[in-house]
Amino acid sequence: MATGELRHRPPATKQVVPEPNLTAGIANPALDPNIAHPGGRAKYGRFRARLRALSVSMYFACSCVVIHLTQIIGIPIYLVDHDFYYSYISLTKASFGLLITTMTQWWAPTLIRISGDASVAGQLSLTPDGRVECAFPERMVMIANHQIYTDWLYLWWVGYTNSPQMHGHIYIILKESLKRIPVLGPACMLYGFIFMSRKMAVDQPRLAHRLGKLKTRHTDPSGKQFLNPMWLLLFPEGTNLSGNGRNKSAKWAEKSGLKDMQHQMLPRSAGMFFCLNELKGTVGYVYDCTVAYEGIPRGKYGEQYFTLSSTYFQGRPPKSVNFYWRRFALDDMPLDSQMEFDKWLRERWYEKDALLEQYVSTGRFPANGAGIKGHIETEVRTRYWWEFGKIFIMLGSFGMLLNLMLKMARYFVRGV
Repeated sequence: MATGELRHRPPATKQVVPEPNLTAGIANPALDPNIAHPGGRAKYGRFRARLRALSVSMYFACSCVVIHLTQIIGIPIYLVDHDFYYSYISLTKASFGLLITTMTQWWAPTLIRISGDASVAGQLSLTPDGRVECAFPERMVMIANHQIYTDWLYLWWVGYTNSPQMHGHIYIILKESLKRIPVLGPACMLYGFIFMSRKMAVDQPRLAHRLGKLKTRHTDPSGKQFLNPMWLLLFPEGTNLSGNGRNKSAKWAEKSGLKDMQHQMLPRSAGMFFCLNELKGTVGYVYDCTVAYEGIPRGKYGEQYFTLSSTYFQGRPPKSVNFYWRRFALDDMPLDSQMEFDKWLRERWYEKDALLEQYVSTGRFPANGAGIKGHIETEVRTRYWWEFGKIFIMLGSFGMLLNLMLKMARYFVRGV
């Protein structure tokens, strides 16, 4: 889609009164319950916010420990059958997808508004009970602009909405420092996530090793070859949008003689170029999601407002998270030349910047060109209320089995 096709709001005819600078002198405006906030006023006072913080933290921490223990219990399977082990780990990964989905559903209910261009026609639909259902392929690369740290949370939920469900087959590229976070770091390593030092000489062998596993062909009992499902999530900007990042991007654009962005940072193409070349022949499409959060003032950044505290504790999640989807075939990309691919990716980011300008100006992305009238509106939620129980079922079953074996052993010893 060319940027010229985007719809823009006509110039306002009435006088526009500048908004007061409500965040002046406040390092983090999300922490002040009295100032204007895209999510509205804080729904909970200090005491209730602390209770919510305690309940969210307990649910998240306990679930993470349970999931990680479930992973550890399954490690011996690797010695017996690699394919079965990876299937087992994908179940634990799906459990984490359920964890972040139920956390958002219970403590930070969020409206999701979705549209897309004609390239995703027939792949987005609304179920009778109001859930979105995506029909994206089992193997793809997903790219998105990086607004705030929780972008990956909402995109992981997209995997849950897919048919077939893909929240157990997400792969994310992370900063190497995250390895050192207790429980989460080792768990992400077992998930097969890719840790990057941001030095291509160091990262390229790691990428090649991990991507080699993701493109390995397997053989089923009938002798037919297959590839494991995979959604590889990339943020080509490298980090989430911030004032410091925007300044660096603007300086780089000026130094390189490039047009700067208004609502994003210039993308970095090297990592994505390498990934796509490694996966060529095993992946057909790149799915591009342009993400926007309702109400963020022009020139401000989501990280200033939608912190964990404001979103989950104070009851001020985004009023809506907006997705605009496009699809690009790898066969149409200039993957033979790093320079040409860099230009191609930058042009897609200019188009995304025009989409974001339309959103900031009108409060909406373009309506659906995907075969559905208007926009799809849904919420982050699970299909069934009891699905959170899947997080604990494997460890619980193992505990029951172990307990039964110990009782039988004691009974046998006493009998002897």
